[in-house]
Amino acid sequence: MKINSVELEIMAVRQSQYPDDNLPEFLMVGRSNVGKSSFVNTLVNRKNIARTSTKPGKTQTLNFYNVNDTFYLVDVPGYGYAAVNKEQQRKFGLMIEEYIKSRQDLKRVFLLMDFRHKPTEDDLLMYNFLKYYNIPVTVVATKADKVGASKKDKNYKQFTDSLNLVVGDDIVLFSSVSKLGREEILKKIDELSVEVI
Repeated sequence: MKINSVELEIMAVRQSQYPDDNLPEFLMVGRSNVGKSSFVNTLVNRKNIARTSTKPGKTQTLNFYNVNDTFYLVDVPGYGYAAVNKEQQRKFGLMIEEYIKSRQDLKRVFLLMDFRHKPTEDDLLMYNFLKYYNIPVTVVATKADKVGASKKDKNYKQFTDSLNLVVGDDIVLFSSVSKLGREEILKKIDELSVEVI
């Protein structure tokens, strides 16, 4: 897939603000600092379309990135960030839940987890939450370039054992440095976008 155009089209906090053009949507969720902005930038082959930050908790809205006028990448606030107060975390949670429950155009969720570590309790809660709503998930194991060859199998097994993936869900090793996994994700988006057009 060639990326010709990308723009941050909508920053929404409620359903009435979502796009209404019925393009396929792909949601990205993950802990703060797992590399969601780098994931977006790598996928669309742009340096700073999604602003990366050393300070987690930067995203506070649902950000709809229109790609090629054919689909949206939807970025949401990261979870598990202690410096965001409980009330704010609750609001983020409700905002994400409203989107997931109401969105007909959502085709798949990319659940980002740091491949260097075992999935956290928050990661497992998010996966189970998505499964409760029967939403197809691709687990994107970020920062895979930082895991040596001798540890890759062990870490991969940690992921599969912890998550107990349902049929149809999968894991893609990803690196924004080496671009590992980029083509695989874009192919998935392409196939799922074609199905609905």
